[in-house]
Amino acid sequence: MLPTKQQHNYPLHLLLFCITLVTTTLAGTEWRFGKLFFVGPEGFDWTGTITWAEFAGGLYFSLPFLGVLTVHEFGHYFTARYYRTNVTLPYYIPLWFGISFSLGTMGAFIRIKERIFSRRQFFDIGVAGPLAGFVVAIPLLFYAFTNLPPQEYIFNIHPEYKRFGLDYAQYVYQEGLGSFYLGENLLFIAFEQFVADPELVPNKYEVIHYPLVFAGYLALFFTALNLLPIGQLDGGHVLYGLIGYKQFNRLSPIFFTMFILYAGLGVISPYTEPVWAEELLVVFAPFSYWALWKILDDRRQGLAATMGLLLLQYSFSELFPELSGYIWLWTFYILYLLFVLKPAAPTLPYALYLTAFVVLAQVLISFAFPEADGYSGWLVFGLLLSRVMGIFHPSCPDERPLTPLRKALGVFAFIIFILCFSPSPFIIE
Repeated sequence: MLPTKQQHNYPLHLLLFCITLVTTTLAGTEWRFGKLFFVGPEGFDWTGTITWAEFAGGLYFSLPFLGVLTVHEFGHYFTARYYRTNVTLPYYIPLWFGISFSLGTMGAFIRIKERIFSRRQFFDIGVAGPLAGFVVAIPLLFYAFTNLPPQEYIFNIHPEYKRFGLDYAQYVYQEGLGSFYLGENLLFIAFEQFVADPELVPNKYEVIHYPLVFAGYLALFFTALNLLPIGQLDGGHVLYGLIGYKQFNRLSPIFFTMFILYAGLGVISPYTEPVWAEELLVVFAPFSYWALWKILDDRRQGLAATMGLLLLQYSFSELFPELSGYIWLWTFYILYLLFVLKPAAPTLPYALYLTAFVVLAQVLISFAFPEADGYSGWLVFGLLLSRVMGIFHPSCPDERPLTPLRKALGVFAFIIFILCFSPSPFIIE
């Protein structure tokens, strides 16, 4: 039984859930109807541009999306309670802007407040969430793809398409209207090709306006994200349970390095010209200080190194203005690599070697495959993994191997990961 004082947190958990329900409903409304809460035809509108009827329509996104997220988290929670582990209810994280599109949340998490004592316990708690979420994501997607609205539905969102008829795709995207779309994964492709009516499948640029389909896609995305076999993600717990402490902590840094190598493909390439503006220093200058402070493990040295780096970059960009973008962006990217890869290496020199390896591999891949392109969004997630969540896994007193049934379940979990993973989940052209 959990300590009595945990019950005092129930109002907080409920409050965070209610706020997240509101923010995801607002986000769903914005995606479904293609407009932002604070941005109207005349510009910024602090009174809001969304009607109550449209807000109610956003529930078609928020309820299934939050439903899968909740089932995922309670999969962890009830498994932890089964083992009498001291664990909190899910903390939901609302995130909504109103001036740009968002998902309305950064997800949810539970806190395990005591040490876990066996590989089996780590495995069971880790695998329960993704499996539970996956079990409800499949019927959600099946319902979404078997109940697609008529093709004319899109004209309610984009009345300007109506003049082109159902062949609108041949015209409107040539005018630059279609710039954002969802990537694909094997399971989503299977539903499109084998479950849905082919005539009703939405254009890839318009899937975001179909709230049930969009919610189902996000359910697969977050399932795969959690099943990455790195650190203390759910996939990390699963792989740790399968192979044990020593083997996992040898493999996890390798998986993380390969993940970063893919994510940054195309950043340093002879075929792409970096896009740079001095306004980006608002982000990159503080990042440089943070990175150099942590790399050198000294605040003063980090500040001095940051000032020296920025001065060198500015001087060289003034001397070679035609190379300004390369000087600024490539330098910051290499610093990013050293920053995120340092935890994966035993010492700073090894981190430098590892950074050089990743840069060299990315350049060689770019030469061999000029169109090779990673996904920059993963670079942000890689930063969180490296510097916030960690890429290694703690040990536990009981390192006995899993039973054959659990091993089979672990293999099945990684099959789910392969089916749900999108190399480039959100694409802006």
